Amino acid sequence: MTFRTLIATDKVGGLLCAMALALGSAVPAEAEQVVVTADHMVDVLAGRTVDHPAIFITDGRITSIADARTVRWGSDVKHIDLSGKTVLPGLIDMHVHLTALAEVGGYQGLRYTDSFWTAVGVANAKTTLKAGFTTVRNVGSADFADVGLKQAIEEGYIAGPRIIPAGYAIGATGGHCDGGGLPPSMDHKEPSVVDSPQEARAKVRWLHKYGARVIKICATGGVFSLGDSVGAQQLSFEEMKAIADEAHMLGLKVAAHAHGNDGIRTAIEAGIDTIEHCSLADDETIKLAAQKKTWFDMDIYNDDYILATGTANGTEQESLDKEKLIGRLQRETFRKAVKAGVPMLFGTDAGVYPHGDNGKQFAKMVEWGMTPIQAIQAATVSGAKALGQEGDVGAIAVGRYGDIVAVKGDPLQDVTVLQHVTDVVKGGVLVE
Repeated sequence: MTFRTLIATDKVGGLLCAMALALGSAVPAEAEQVVVTADHMVDVLAGRTVDHPAIFITDGRITSIADARTVRWGSDVKHIDLSGKTVLPGLIDMHVHLTALAEVGGYQGLRYTDSFWTAVGVANAKTTLKAGFTTVRNVGSADFADVGLKQAIEEGYIAGPRIIPAGYAIGATGGHCDGGGLPPSMDHKEPSVVDSPQEARAKVRWLHKYGARVIKICATGGVFSLGDSVGAQQLSFEEMKAIADEAHMLGLKVAAHAHGNDGIRTAIEAGIDTIEHCSLADDETIKLAAQKKTWFDMDIYNDDYILATGTANGTEQESLDKEKLIGRLQRETFRKAVKAGVPMLFGTDAGVYPHGDNGKQFAKMVEWGMTPIQAIQAATVSGAKALGQEGDVGAIAVGRYGDIVAVKGDPLQDVTVLQHVTDVVKGGVLVE
């Protein structure tokens, strides 16, 4: 059958049948419909609670929201009854490492073969989803393991959140993203290492080619990298600018690991989209971030875990000393940034502490200057905006994915209830 013949068909039904035959396909099956009901719903866009929501989902996306007391649905609609609970949008953690374990630190990690960490990622992905985090940004993973996890989740082979993967994190020779602690006889250039703007541009293209959907850079030293200063800048302005320009041309966002003030400020000026950690930002840098609306993504819970466990997990004393130096200062910086109006995200650095405890950070964010709704918005609507996915995630709203979590109690009064998510719905499917 030719295209001309199809156009000549004058009845809609005949046209559809003819097209199906011509394309060798069947007429699509009826869409799956789901309705989720609960006692209350947090509307993160309006910053208020709505009573008795009925959230209708078709083929994974929300189609309407009504009052469950007045609306009716047929027996062909699957009902997920969350009576006695409050529902929120699926939560977003903007800084995780699914293929890392807090329980295996320092040189202990060398005992395991490379593929061990991908297998660990499968377990961590499921744990993270069950904790209520239906979307995560994985900012650093060797061997493109996070890309593999993303593909396996999307194909239905394993359970886990929606993943925005970075693959390798880009850094300088000897920097936080360059594996240190080994003698020169074992030296090799990490796939993540760049030492010029030209190399930086090429690395962005290479990462994008193999599945990275966000670019992560190491602008300064870090707590868990041996032999560097936690606050010292490690990439130049020209290198950061080349990375930002190349990534933005490809439609990717860029996240910068940065503890020290010089590295934070340089990353902001270079056009980096989100700054991770932000521990030692001074008042002028905080003011610049507020003016340029650069996102701060601050992991202010994990200090408790790192200092409590000490060297028990294999963490080197050098790393503990660094954490003692910056932990309290980072929280003070967080308070200043919130007060100054810097746009804030929810990122935990899960993998530095055990996966599944992501929700513990909400209480810390409130303790250090946020209201409960601000902390929740950081993990929902703000995360979606920073990802450029406002139409997909971050709110219970028409058109977005049916990603919903439930808790007992009122998170706007007691944000700690988010540490105990009771139910998770991802794409309209209840996670068992």
